[in-house]
Amino acid sequence: MRRVVSGLLAWFVVFGLGVGGWQTLAPRSFYEDFPGFGRTWVSVDGPYNEHLLRDVGQGNLALGVVALVALVTGGVWLARATGLAAVVAYLPHQLYHQLTLHLLETRSDAVLQTVTLTLVSVAAVLLAVLAFRLPVGERPSRGSALRSDPVGVPGRDAGRRHAVAEE
Repeated sequence: MRRVVSGLLAWFVVFGLGVGGWQTLAPRSFYEDFPGFGRTWVSVDGPYNEHLLRDVGQGNLALGVVALVALVTGGVWLARATGLAAVVAYLPHQLYHQLTLHLLETRSDAVLQTVTLTLVSVAAVLLAVLAFRLPVGERPSRGSALRSDPVGVPGRDAGRRHAVAEE
């Protein structure tokens, strides 16, 4: 289960930093060209708004950064926070797009967008559910991808932290 959580975190790192970076650094390109390959899914939904695109991009970047920190540090609570944040961000996003499929130019765009957003939503729910099934407060096994104990805090006794986490 830890490997699956780590894989899902890696997915949200790539997704958050990739899509968020595109939105933040090149909002006009994102508006006109997303998802790429000759398809346009954003520009069909209203006039260009650089401020809105950058704000959404920065939110995606933030989620990618939290996922990266969770992945690198192995923090279970960070993995849980990433999963919950992804659910809060991406399920309503998918719902909006499911309600506005009529804006897309082709049926194949509607199908591809639905499949893509469904995969992101399922990954978010799966990450949240699996991260909350990971134990907190026990020592990690050697080579485990995610630590289940709190990341070290200077000046605190590790044994005390372990005992507090189990309470």
